[in-house]
Amino acid sequence: MKKYLSCALVVLGAVCWGFIGVFNRLLGSAGVEMRNRVFVRNFPSLLLLTLVFALFRRSVFHVKPRHLPIFAASGFVSILCLSWVYLSCQAECSLAVAAILLYLAPSMVVVMSALLWKTPVTRRKLAALLLALAGCALVSGVVGGELTGTPRGLLFGVASAFCYATYTVFAHYGLARYDTYTMIYWTFFFAGLGSLLFLDAPALLPALLTPRGVGGAAGLVLIATVLPYLFYTKGLEGVESGKAAILANVEPVVAALNGIVLFHEQLSVWVLLGIVCVLGGAALLTKEDAHGEA
Repeated sequence: MKKYLSCALVVLGAVCWGFIGVFNRLLGSAGVEMRNRVFVRNFPSLLLLTLVFALFRRSVFHVKPRHLPIFAASGFVSILCLSWVYLSCQAECSLAVAAILLYLAPSMVVVMSALLWKTPVTRRKLAALLLALAGCALVSGVVGGELTGTPRGLLFGVASAFCYATYTVFAHYGLARYDTYTMIYWTFFFAGLGSLLFLDAPALLPALLTPRGVGGAAGLVLIATVLPYLFYTKGLEGVESGKAAILANVEPVVAALNGIVLFHEQLSVWVLLGIVCVLGGAALLTKEDAHGEA
């Protein structure tokens, strides 16, 4: 695959992720409760991924039983819990704030790596951590003096970053034994099954019969979940992970633009500065991944 096509797939995947908030709010306006939105994102995604891999990549179904706890932890924490807290954050904060709080995850990965694998905390990593913390303070309104969402919504945003960061931890062990598609499928296998615990069918079915319910569900599953994972993973075959992570920074930009254009959200100077700080910190970390630093 040509490199420019791989880069395009990574960007396309990130753009798709940037539409999560649009479909989340569409489902909310159709009367779909948060617990059912978690189900809608994960269980149909499992069914669709099962169909795709059954047709094109059956090797993903073959894993050893002793490795299932890795995928279970990834599915329950990194996907299922992430769905709950991230969708909840989008319901109580602007889409820009929710997306940028999610991008605190790379800094959390630095801390987790230092604790779990004794990975050195270099000057570049420390600078990225400080930038991320400054960005979080600016985006949340702590510095600007005006909260950009409810306190609970901001906590949901930080929690979403933590859940997102745990995927790197579980993938560290899963990818040592299997390819990325297998990791994705079995992660969604457990997330999809776990989402059945959130299902309230009597409340969900009437909402899904409305045009907004159908559009929101189809968009959340296909455009904002299954396609971006497939695009991004395929793109990684021709792009180094550090560069891919930088390209993926388009996600919060798309989310912010969606909030402004579709929901008439306002971006203050403080939030814009916070976005620059958090994305700058992420860029520092990915640059180190690519080149290293003492």
